[in-house]
Amino acid sequence: MHVSFAQSQRCALARQIGAWGQEMNTSRRGWVLIGPLAIAAQGWSWSAAVENQIRRGARATVSRPVIAIVGRPNVGKSTLFNRLTGTRDALVSDLPGLTRDRKEGEAVLGGHTVTITDTAGLEEAPKGSIAARMREQSETAIAKADLILFVIDARAGVTGSDEGFARIARQSGKPVVLVANKSESRAADAGFYDAFRLGLGDPVAISAEHGEGMGALESDALAALGLKQLSNRRRREKDADVEATAVEEGPYKRGPIRVAVVGRPNAGKSTLVNALIGEDRMIVGPEPGLTRDSVATDIKWGEQAIRLFDTAGLRRKAKIDEKAEKLAASDAIRAIRFAEVVVLLIDAERPFEQQDMIIAGIAIDEGRSLVIAVNKWDVIDDKQKMLKDLRETLAESLAQVPGITLITLSARSGRGVDKLQKAVLDAHAVWNKRVSTSKLNQWLGEALDRHTPPAARGRRIRIRFITQPSTRPPTFAAFCSLPEALPKSYVQYLVKSLREAFDFPGTPIRFNLRKGENPYDGK
Repeated sequence: MHVSFAQSQRCALARQIGAWGQEMNTSRRGWVLIGPLAIAAQGWSWSAAVENQIRRGARATVSRPVIAIVGRPNVGKSTLFNRLTGTRDALVSDLPGLTRDRKEGEAVLGGHTVTITDTAGLEEAPKGSIAARMREQSETAIAKADLILFVIDARAGVTGSDEGFARIARQSGKPVVLVANKSESRAADAGFYDAFRLGLGDPVAISAEHGEGMGALESDALAALGLKQLSNRRRREKDADVEATAVEEGPYKRGPIRVAVVGRPNAGKSTLVNALIGEDRMIVGPEPGLTRDSVATDIKWGEQAIRLFDTAGLRRKAKIDEKAEKLAASDAIRAIRFAEVVVLLIDAERPFEQQDMIIAGIAIDEGRSLVIAVNKWDVIDDKQKMLKDLRETLAESLAQVPGITLITLSARSGRGVDKLQKAVLDAHAVWNKRVSTSKLNQWLGEALDRHTPPAARGRRIRIRFITQPSTRPPTFAAFCSLPEALPKSYVQYLVKSLREAFDFPGTPIRFNLRKGENPYDGK
């Protein structure tokens, strides 16, 4: 007999509250009522603090339900994922088989936060092929899900592949909601009624592209999970509770650090991400260009939450001609723009090619903190000579951002991965660093004394004041009498001196000149 998600989580919550009850000293008897679950709390002293602890612990104990979207290729799974999550995270195209890795996102159904998993299309394939590896990932998603949304193309009707994969869904023992997608026209009527023979219950007619039928799908999904739609009042209480907890939890506040792993094709990015996660989450293999979507995975390094992005390999634009690769490349660039720390992974057998420098330049231009990791280090014979050459090349090629951390590792064996984790956290700390205005102006006076700004057209250039208006990346504003006349070489001198004085290695610095107000203007 299948136990619904809600029932299993209520049992877990009851055990947790019972454990708390053992630890508390009280003065009277009471009852704790959470939803439909009432638990006797003998001898508890009821207070707001106890209630907050229960709520925080309940959130920590009760995991979100996971909903997997499965089906054969090109039935609209990624479009449905984007519709449910309210994002455009999943690549969508009329090309079949565009999605290869599992992709997770957050959605709210009836006031309940759930995790949605987009999967690769299920298809028959020989063992060891790319399609077979994609299918393994989809089957893993089914095994981890609390609910399966089995999607068919209502316009095409039920195919032999649909029937075969419907058996897999039934044998999983998980609740299944049958979704007849692309039902926006009468051409889909025959396919909708044909879906009844799959034996997965009544199909829900939707159009993920146009948003039709989503209310019915939400109701069926909640019923399958054993959850009830929350009233508006309950939703407001839940949102206020989450906000209060976010304030109390302090520094781990702003959400996870966003880390994007980028590089050329076949550098080992997916293998590295799997090593960092600790499981075979991404499809890997000798074939270049396996990854297409930028896939985000939430993990923890100690107490720090991390959102890790695996991205598609970036080749030179002139070499990109396939539509799928163009979509994947644009998605990888978008991952760089939204990341906080970019890990540029380089192949030790072909280090620092022109494309590597182009990718590093994109990250620096976007103001991202950069860490360079050299993969496949275990195949290098003369490691000391290679390391010396790499550091010299790095210092010459990226002279505008000195001090970038260089880590050598082997993603396959896991050696050096712990050093990469520390380098990422250190780089993020520098990227968020703030210097007080008093210290900045003390440094400015010393820098001006060492090298006075050159005169412009016989007029002396005065830099009167400096402050740091923002971080992420560190941004400084200096007030100058003639900002347009200050030579670029002198600005570079100030940036270099600032970087050395306050220890800003490996992160881009933005240095803006502003014209100071003339106190005698208009007098």
